[in-house]
Amino acid sequence: MAVMLGIESLKGVLGMRDAIDLLEVALSHEGAGKTFVSPKNVTDFEGGSMRILFAADYQAGYFATKAYHSIQGVGTRYVVSLYRLKDGELLAQLDGQLITDLRTGAASGVIARKVPVTGPVSVGIIGSGHQARAQLESLAAVYRVEAAAVFSPTAANRQAFAREMSAQLGIAVTSVDSVEAAVRGRAVVATASSSRSSEPILRGEWLDRCRLLCAVGNTRRQFAEVDVRCFRDAALVVVDSLHAIEEAGDLRRAVEDGAMPETKRATLAQIVTGAVAVPREGLVAFKSVGTALQDLALAARYYELLGTRAGLPSASDLASLRKPARASGQARR
Repeated sequence: MAVMLGIESLKGVLGMRDAIDLLEVALSHEGAGKTFVSPKNVTDFEGGSMRILFAADYQAGYFATKAYHSIQGVGTRYVVSLYRLKDGELLAQLDGQLITDLRTGAASGVIARKVPVTGPVSVGIIGSGHQARAQLESLAAVYRVEAAAVFSPTAANRQAFAREMSAQLGIAVTSVDSVEAAVRGRAVVATASSSRSSEPILRGEWLDRCRLLCAVGNTRRQFAEVDVRCFRDAALVVVDSLHAIEEAGDLRRAVEDGAMPETKRATLAQIVTGAVAVPREGLVAFKSVGTALQDLALAARYYELLGTRAGLPSASDLASLRKPARASGQARR
């Protein structure tokens, strides 16, 4: 019996700390070799694009797909499908919008837990949308954030961000009028812009006191959100998936430039399990492109908490089983 979990049913069920904990568990499974994570399948079509991701967590007993499509001038829709591993039964279809925001923020929270910053922390945020909000919320769930500065190109948006996040988190969030003003002198910086350009908007020369950079805004190979120097100056570069090196233009440029040798690369799973140690000093640059394993971790927990509630829309014959064909015949394709 597959249940349908819309965005309204998911709101408020998991908090940011819950999401960080769930991702840490999934990443520990990955570090132990108990998962499979596919690269993104990206298809562009006239007027839009479609991306499809897959992951399996053998230890948790689930596999999942996420499909999300964008239509120019309209927006993006996300659907996560959760399956039981032992028999392939479709358990749930979930709206993936909230899951995407929450897990992207939580991934930065996971690395933040492993990169200590002493004393009150100042944060620079680039972007003012859902992802930027999740980044600041996640960092504030880990660090003792004293103040933050935000920049995005539209003054009204960044001012609204500053006002609303100040109230939500109880910290001083200030709207500033340039990327440099937002990040210079900050201990932690997160980029979650909607920039779609080959010209980076963040320059490493501005990260004069930065201990942790979380770059999450660009996930396409033709674009770059942060410049090569951000990776060259880093003592360690952490990626949430090795696929990120092919998927993100920022990382591709850094590799081509020789700024990111294998000796200073690690996956988030390696950091979680302790297979790679975080340097005690210097910049740690974290690049996240998102994985279906992250989506799976949250989707499974939502299903476990909500899947047996009475009144949920469901379909007993959704993804019905076709048994393997006998030797005398073949299943139709």
